[in-house]
Amino acid sequence: MDQLANMMNMVKNASLTGHESITVPYSKIKFAVAECLAKEGYLKDVTKKTKKGFPIIELGLVYEEDGTPKVTGTDRVSKSSCRVYKGVKDIKTTRNGYGLTVLSTPKGILTDKQARREMVGGEVLFKLW
Repeated sequence: MDQLANMMNMVKNASLTGHESITVPYSKIKFAVAECLAKEGYLKDVTKKTKKGFPIIELGLVYEEDGTPKVTGTDRVSKSSCRVYKGVKDIKTTRNGYGLTVLSTPKGILTDKQARREMVGGEVLFKLW
């Protein structure tokens, strides 16, 4: 199974059920994506911990003032069977600016806004709203 898609589904499902935080197994790409989402305000905090000798990532979930979750949906764009790449001119907004697209670029893991600002394209990992 795709570990990044699994992490995003865990974030979405935990948000919809009202959990405060979740833990996922550690990898560099998942940690970089989680830090990117925390900068954009979709996650409260991201901490790397050790549980029974194995590294894990603890993700704090964010909710709106009325109690609705900030993350209500995800869409994995680039899969292991079909990679999707976009140039800087091809990167569009997600849900008319109410969501974000996460890309893997030569400058690291960036959102669509950051990639347009840095003038780089890359592999489209997933969309989040």
